[in-house]
Amino acid sequence: MSHPPIYGVGDASYRAAGGIDGLRRLVDDFYRLMDEQPEAADLRRLHGESLQLARDKLSCFLSGWLGGPRLFSEKYGAIAIPAFHAQWPIDERLSEIWLNCMAQAIALQPYPADFADYLLSQLRVPAHRIVQACGNRHGIARPGY
Repeated sequence: MSHPPIYGVGDASYRAAGGIDGLRRLVDDFYRLMDEQPEAADLRRLHGESLQLARDKLSCFLSGWLGGPRLFSEKYGAIAIPAFHAQWPIDERLSEIWLNCMAQAIALQPYPADFADYLLSQLRVPAHRIVQACGNRHGIARPGY
């Protein structure tokens, strides 16, 4: 009897995402949606004119983050997500737009429903930490921080 994968253990999440090819499809859909949606225009502007590097970095990051090959560190070095993003004024609104674009991109993938839910819930963690880091860096008062 086969047991369902336990996401977050070993490379189960990476495999559920379709490996690097599946992650590249997810990231391509994510940035396409960001380009197409007027409400994402402010977020899109933070990424610069070309998305080629952003696409590769996000795909490589997600690979290692989901238990697959650590492509980001191999290609770009160490990463500190909140610290890197603190250079931009990312607030709750932009974070929610990012998560919304990602939720739509996830929905376009052939992922099992439980993995899609798991992935989006896990992505909320770094998204929240980025908002905290940006608020602290840009002097934005946040209750409780």
